[in-house]
Amino acid sequence: MAATSRTLSPLVRAGAGLVGAGLGTVAYATLFERNAFTLREATLPILPPGSPTLRVLHISDLHMMPSQHLKQAWLGELATLDPDLVVNTGDNLSHPRAVPAVVQALGPLLGLPGLFVFGSNDYFGPTPKNPAKYFDKNHERQHGEPLPWQDLRAAFSERGWLDATHSHHRLTAGGVTIAVAGVDDPHIERDRYDTIAGPADQSVDLRLGLTHSPEPHVLDRFADDGYDLVMAGHTHGGQLCLPVYGAIITNCGLDRARVKGPSAWGSHMKLHVSAGLGTSPWAPFRTFCRPEASLLTLVGAPVKDKAAEVGPELALPSVRA
Repeated sequence: MAATSRTLSPLVRAGAGLVGAGLGTVAYATLFERNAFTLREATLPILPPGSPTLRVLHISDLHMMPSQHLKQAWLGELATLDPDLVVNTGDNLSHPRAVPAVVQALGPLLGLPGLFVFGSNDYFGPTPKNPAKYFDKNHERQHGEPLPWQDLRAAFSERGWLDATHSHHRLTAGGVTIAVAGVDDPHIERDRYDTIAGPADQSVDLRLGLTHSPEPHVLDRFADDGYDLVMAGHTHGGQLCLPVYGAIITNCGLDRARVKGPSAWGSHMKLHVSAGLGTSPWAPFRTFCRPEASLLTLVGAPVKDKAAEVGPELALPSVRA
């Protein structure tokens, strides 16, 4: 055996090493990282000076399967954060029988003030795709089997969460008055911004916009109407990221620099993109992009320089397991 191994050419040994490294990366990305759930925290100074602090839990892209008990257990623990408001930006489902798993996992969070919009994987099941299509922003969308989004919507609504899809709402959470509006998923061209168009309510403390996919044409409309913050998901933070370089693609019109976390959009509005908690069952892996929920602490802007709060300090979140 030893003699045989010595006869292997350097090229063969290098190839075997690459195959081994590739298999190890796949195993890590599939078995460990996609289940290494973490909490991202960030503080955004966007409320009027002197406002109470508002703690917002942002969850997105659960892509839930009934058998994903580890994810369900981790979600159940988020209620201990005691947020003032829960925002869900869609893609909750990956299976026609996943609604009970989502509702049970969210548990006590459904008893808190909450807002939601849906994404494509609330309406349609995932399908196997050629990964190369993700590099073509204009590729034809493929929809899987219809999912029971009506049941999920009813479950959320019956517990008091507000559906912001193409509608306006006004609520108070944590002592902060909020005007919210949202659109359906732009990624599958279900957005109808004209149904909510118009100047945002200036009598409240926070003007909040919701969308599943952070498409620039939708973000521009929210910014033009005077919204303070837009929350979105969809990108999975890139899902397959590289060290230093970060996300390879965003799977939407958003640039890579804004693929997850807080950033500025225009001269006034802030954007927060959740990297999400799940993956498609047909692509069950993540690299250098752990699944996450986000806890945003919204505070009053400095009195002296509210117009300048779009600087790099918005990109200083902390992440903890």
